[in-house]
This record gives sequence, structure tokens and C-alpha cells, in this order.
Amino acid sequence: MTRKRGRLIVLEGIDGSGKSTLADALARRWRSAGRPVARWHEPSDPDLGARAALVGRSNPWAAALIFTLDRAVTRPQLERLLVRSDVIADRSFYSTLAYQGSLLAPPARRRLETLLRRVAVAPDVVLLLDLKPETALERVGHRGKARSEFERLATLRRVARAYRGFARKEGWSVLGAGQTPGELLADAERRLPLPRRRRPARRV
Repeated sequence: MTRKRGRLIVLEGIDGSGKSTLADALARRWRSAGRPVARWHEPSDPDLGARAALVGRSNPWAAALIFTLDRAVTRPQLERLLVRSDVIADRSFYSTLAYQGSLLAPPARRRLETLLRRVAVAPDVVLLLDLKPETALERVGHRGKARSEFERLATLRRVARAYRGFARKEGWSVLGAGQTPGELLADAERRLPLPRRRRPARRV
């Protein structure tokens, strides 16, 4: 019998919405309950991520292709993780469609989406962490780092609109990211079907 692969559970949202914090909390909770789960981050290759950031707003198509290359290169690694467990990821190809795709003309945006759906592993579940861009910008400012092009109010507003459009179209669950971390974790767990339990090891 072919073993059913794990689920790819993706958290999406603008910078500062708490994706990584929630993903880490979910992974810890499920591991403590004895459920197999792995974490995944995008971009997976920091060098490619840095190159995409350098291209930035001036050439969104090139930046999108760099992120797509990252997904193509690391897809085998992600698929190996899915053989063994569920995977919780902060970001997926929808992030590229929201950030870079929303800067492209509709024909180019459609070409990008077609390419990404061919290259990337499609999420099984997507949760959108919805947060006011103004609040997200305040959170980002408290990190003590220089803001990137992706962390500006106009950018966050544009990307938030794109994410909300995907949520309506794709039927994602939407979580209010203004909640406390504990409340957000409880909300996410209510929306997510539990992952499968580990089978006990057979005695020889």
C-alpha cells in the first residue's frame, strides 16, 4: 500500500503578522503530543533570498523568478520531509504572487502563477494571518533592523489586498493576527485538522 504523504500547511501574511512565531508554536505543540511535524522556511536558500531582495521593486519579474528558482532547487528536500511528516511553512508561492505578482500587469501575473504552480509544491492548507498594515509596520520597527523594501506601508497595504483576494478566491481560513500569540495559536488549532499520530514501533 502506498503511504499517504504528509500535509503542507502554510501560513501566509504580510511582514510582521507573526507567521514564524505561530508556525514554531504549532510545531512545538504537535511534537509534544507525539505527532510528526517538520518546519519549512521560504526562501530556503538565503543567498537567493538576498539576491531577490536586491532586485526589489525595480524588477519584480526578476525577483519572482529568483524566488521560483529557490523553490525548484529545494523541492526535493521538501518532498522528502512530506514523506515522513506534516510540514508547517511560513510562506509559499502565494507570497511571491502577493509581493511581486501584485506589481505585474495581469498577463505577466498569470504567466507567473502558471509557472509557480508547475514548479512549487502546492499547499494542502493555507491560513492567512490578517493584520492591519499600520500595526505590522509598528511590529517590524521594533525588530531593530533596517526596513527592507518589503516593509514599507504602501507595500504592506498592496500585499495585504492581494492576500485577501487570494483568501476569498481560494477559500483560505483567515485569522485575526492582532490577537495575542496564545489566542492566535488556539485559533489556528481550531482551524486545523490534527495531523496523524506516529504509529508505535513494531517489536521484533
